[in-house]
Parts: sequence; C-alpha cells; structure tokens
Amino acid sequence: MSHAVLFVCLGNICRSPLAEGVFRAIVDEAGLADRFAIDSAGTGAWHVGNPPDPRSIEIAAKHGIDISGQRARQVEARDFERFDTILAMDHNNLSSMKPMARHGTATVRLFLNAPAQDVPDPYYGGPDGFEDVYQLVRAGGQKLLDDLT
Repeated sequence: MSHAVLFVCLGNICRSPLAEGVFRAIVDEAGLADRFAIDSAGTGAWHVGNPPDPRSIEIAAKHGIDISGQRARQVEARDFERFDTILAMDHNNLSSMKPMARHGTATVRLFLNAPAQDVPDPYYGGPDGFEDVYQLVRAGGQKLLDDLT
C-alpha cells in the first residue's frame, strides 16, 4: 500500500521542491521508498515547467540530494483525490487550497503542524534562508515519516 504525499508552496521552486527532495531522501534512507508517492506543486502558475530555484538546488546538493530534475507545476483540483496528504508550507498556501480541498478526500494541513509554523519563503533573501528552510523541512520530514509509519 502506498501513501501519496504532496508538498505545496507558492511557486513550487523554493520550499516545496526542497521538501519533496528531502522527504524522498528520508523515505529512501528508511528503506520505505516503495510505500510512498511523493510530489510537489505551487498554488501559483508563474513558474510552471521551470526547475527549482538554483539556490534550492544548491542547498539540496550540499546535503547530498539532487532536485535538479524536478519541474514546477500548479496544484490541480484532481490532486485532492490523487494524494492522501497535502502539506502547505505556510498559512497563505493552506488558505489558497481550501476551496479546491472541499471536493477531495486528501488530508490538507500545514507541513509543520506541531506546533503550527510556517516554513518561511527564502526567495527574496540570501543563502542562509535556504539553509534554514532545509533544516526545517528535514526535521519536519522526519516527523512526517514517523507519523505516517
């Protein structure tokens, strides 16, 4: 049995691709890759088809994770049927998805939910912001795996 997880941020080039890559790595390290389907998307369409932000690619690579092959896509209504768990990177992304979420069966919540916390958008900041996001999604991803297994 597979559990489908979708990570969602604004443009799908910074936080959610990093969370997708980190969670894949955590699941692989645990030997559970066959039990999960993992993807990411954005609430906005500005970057559809583009690779992750070079700074996200760089910080992932620094930690031994390759996310360079990912391509941004926008959340679709059918995602709320295809995925079991949809994780928003912040409260704004969560609010943006609420209208579509009503029509699906997915559990939709903040990624960091105990306690409820936004993963800050590092887009307009420096490299330290991307390292901070990495650390948050690493810890959050481990907790997610523990919760789902």
